[in-house]
Amino acid sequence: MAAQSSASRSLSWRDFLELTKPRVVALMILTSVIGMLLATPGVPGWSVLLFGNLGIALLAGAAAVVNHVVDQKIDTIMARTRRRPVATGRVSQMDALLFATVLAVAGMMVLMWQVNHLTAWLTLASLVGYAGVYTLFLKRATPQNIVIGGLAGAMPPLLGWTAVTGQVEGHALLLVLIIFAWTPPHFWALAIHRKEEYAKAGIPMLPVTHGNRYTELHILLYTLMLLAATLLPFATGMSGWIYLAGATVLGLRFLQYAVRLLRGDDRRVALATFKYSITYLMALFVVLLVDHFFYF
Repeated sequence: MAAQSSASRSLSWRDFLELTKPRVVALMILTSVIGMLLATPGVPGWSVLLFGNLGIALLAGAAAVVNHVVDQKIDTIMARTRRRPVATGRVSQMDALLFATVLAVAGMMVLMWQVNHLTAWLTLASLVGYAGVYTLFLKRATPQNIVIGGLAGAMPPLLGWTAVTGQVEGHALLLVLIIFAWTPPHFWALAIHRKEEYAKAGIPMLPVTHGNRYTELHILLYTLMLLAATLLPFATGMSGWIYLAGATVLGLRFLQYAVRLLRGDDRRVALATFKYSITYLMALFVVLLVDHFFYF
């Protein structure tokens, strides 16, 4: 009781902010904004930029909160997550779920009334895919969890695109494909670094079920797939030579990390690969945006 009372007294707005995984949401919003900017020759109106990204962020935050609740027991085992608000008891499961509901309802209202219904329903589907299908089922059911569940995390560029156009278009789906191909090598690199923790928590991540070597080979294969996918915007006329040069340089660097990891099986290289993958995705989309406005 004393511990619970102490946790309750120390509760602050920062705990609720942490529940939304703001860094993850920020990366999602970056890709959403770029999807919006790529969807039209000019710059979209301030209304869709503001309300579109606000609604997407609110729903993404709600999904993150549900993830904290579902993974409470797992989070108490793993070193990188055991200080999370729900894991420590600073925020109760009921309060977290109430917070997630408020965020989700607010996000849907913003998207429905200020953007368009297509974007609202697609964003809600992403929330259900991540918080429901991936977190509740796939994460514990199969070592291919991150491959199948990665589609939900790949949706933000499409959501940004539909917020502007009201349509699902081929070039928007290329952006989804890029993030979909990026997710496995990104996450498996972290899984290698945290292999013992995932094993202790009983999560069947690929390094736990099939070993490091098998995972490293698949990181290399998916990195090659990613490199091929990133060439499609140029091949389809969506982008020009600036993007092609940037995508090639960034992709070859990612490939170099994957080869080093396969040759050395080093946890430090795995962590470095994971960190580079984040920089890679941000830089790739920024280059795509620079290319778009240069030719415009």
